[in-house]
Amino acid sequence: MTPMSSSGVVGAAGRVGEPVEVRTGDLRLAGRPLPVTSPARVYVCGITPYDVTHLGHAATFVWADVLGAVLRTAGVEVVVSRNVTDVDDVLTRAADARGRHYDEFALSQEFAFEQDMRALGVRPPTHAPRARHHIGHVQQLAAALLRAGRAYVREGHVFFRGAGVVEAAGLDAGRARALAAEFGDAPEEDPADPLREDPFDVPVWRPSGERDPAWPSPWGWGRPGWHAECAAMATATLGHGVDVLVGGADLAFPHHAHQAAMAEAASGVGPFARARVHVGAVSQDGARMAKSTGNLTLVSELLRVTSGPVLRLLVLDRPWAQPWEYRPSSIGGAQARLDALFSAAGRPGSSPAAGRAVVDRLLDDLDVPGALDVAIAEGGDAARRVVRVLALG
Repeated sequence: MTPMSSSGVVGAAGRVGEPVEVRTGDLRLAGRPLPVTSPARVYVCGITPYDVTHLGHAATFVWADVLGAVLRTAGVEVVVSRNVTDVDDVLTRAADARGRHYDEFALSQEFAFEQDMRALGVRPPTHAPRARHHIGHVQQLAAALLRAGRAYVREGHVFFRGAGVVEAAGLDAGRARALAAEFGDAPEEDPADPLREDPFDVPVWRPSGERDPAWPSPWGWGRPGWHAECAAMATATLGHGVDVLVGGADLAFPHHAHQAAMAEAASGVGPFARARVHVGAVSQDGARMAKSTGNLTLVSELLRVTSGPVLRLLVLDRPWAQPWEYRPSSIGGAQARLDALFSAAGRPGSSPAAGRAVVDRLLDDLDVPGALDVAIAEGGDAARRVVRVLALG
């Protein structure tokens, strides 16, 4: 039992021993310090379970896993919530095309995703909220936004007033429109929709058609909007703010911007996220890897030709925000890098300075390449520590 968890000592005579070290996660992200105390709350935007996992999508979850591991190494308890967006029009259409009910189809795809995550060494999250289990929380969010004057009702829709979101994201209207068109949830973000007061207003709640899943609400039978789902699931599992919000770079705007704005407007607590990790996009053949385009390399396919640790290192051996191009030849480089790390870990010896150096590199913006360089050069305990923290063993 540590001094922090035992009964306090009464009487000066019993106060023996050396002072204890108090460890905190003195992390830097995107060049800014982020001191973190327990519990560190991490919200990871998860999957829409309508297809199996591709490498670009998996990169987000591998980096989120490393973020949690680095914080734990620094002595901080970590609580991770990674959602499943199982109420989504893309999912519904995919299930209909296969003649299956949307929630049953989602569960089968989620099972395949979890198998891929296990192969990549990604730890299960503390919470795995599913949108269909949080319909009531979305409705409470909508009601709170209406009471605060931050939303309005139009023909069964509850629209969030999003005019200020663009400015808060540091974008001009033209760039915001382009990003919304590319990464938004069409058609629910159609700027020409005459029901909206502003082009950047987005639905918290929307009416459902005959083939859409639907729930009763004060505004009629309907279903939640995408950004509202994440805002509701994050606050339901982690409270009114998080330490780090994690997702792919494509989620920065409009998704994370509106998610945060809704949560802040409903609770009055801000900022919703103290830091954001937007993982760089993975490209293939010169185009972003995405389910919407079919330009994919699936994790399950890669696992037939290489191991999970090699794929994990392939993702991690670069700055987390850096976009990169996947090429089949990259696997050989990752394998060689992993072999060099294992060889270094097999060398005897212990260098406390080298051990501290690899942790310092990881705490400095999750500098995995820098930590690997030190570990391979120094070997011994430093290399073994990197293998453990990065879950490469």
